[in-house]
Amino acid sequence: MAEQHEKALVPQIRFTGFTDPWEQRKLGELFEESDERASDREILSVSVANGIYPASESDRETNPGASLANYKVVHSGDVVYNSMRMWQGAVDASRYDGIVSPAYVVAKPNSEVYARFFARLLRQPMLLKQYQQVSQGNSKDTQVLKFDDFASIEISMPASENEQRRIGAFFDRLDSLITLHQRKYDKLCVLKKSMLDKMFPKGGSLYPEIRFAGFTNHWEQRKLGEVAHFINGRAYSQNELLSSG
Repeated sequence: MAEQHEKALVPQIRFTGFTDPWEQRKLGELFEESDERASDREILSVSVANGIYPASESDRETNPGASLANYKVVHSGDVVYNSMRMWQGAVDASRYDGIVSPAYVVAKPNSEVYARFFARLLRQPMLLKQYQQVSQGNSKDTQVLKFDDFASIEISMPASENEQRRIGAFFDRLDSLITLHQRKYDKLCVLKKSMLDKMFPKGGSLYPEIRFAGFTNHWEQRKLGEVAHFINGRAYSQNELLSSG
């Protein structure tokens, strides 16, 4: 039985050099709630999709008349979660110094914790279910995860902070690559839309706005029936369309 338990604490894939089983710890042993307050720092937000980010980078406007007197201080490396949306994954380890709404919980890690590792661990589906189970409230819309309940949850983690760092850095690099390729994809989609608009004549013209070098003749106007044949009156023959080019 002990051997099975130890086996369950060893990941299927690991970086070379790490062999010790992970250990089980309660979150309350690794984090303490921070209640430091300030009003003169950058406002941060926490979302399920984007984690922690400066509110100034959001399309949503912050309420300029809202009082910041009770806002909580966040230091880089602190774990912050939305107490009403924790079960959806609204949690992250902050890369920024700033302040957050009192609706958020700020958890300060101790020396055993590498925050970027926990940015991933705390979003694991199994933990999201536990957050929902221990949250207080009658429905999903009213459930709140208080720090004491967060602290009672047991997790598995590498005893080695170096292994935590390797895992956290690995997923941060993957996220950077995903963001980079997403931007490239978005730019290519814009390019494709523009080319579809400019490489086909429009407005009765027989000349596209943009053409490949060497092509200068005007385009012809033809009826589809001249370049393809119907199959059973329902569709054009693909072979006919290809051979007519």
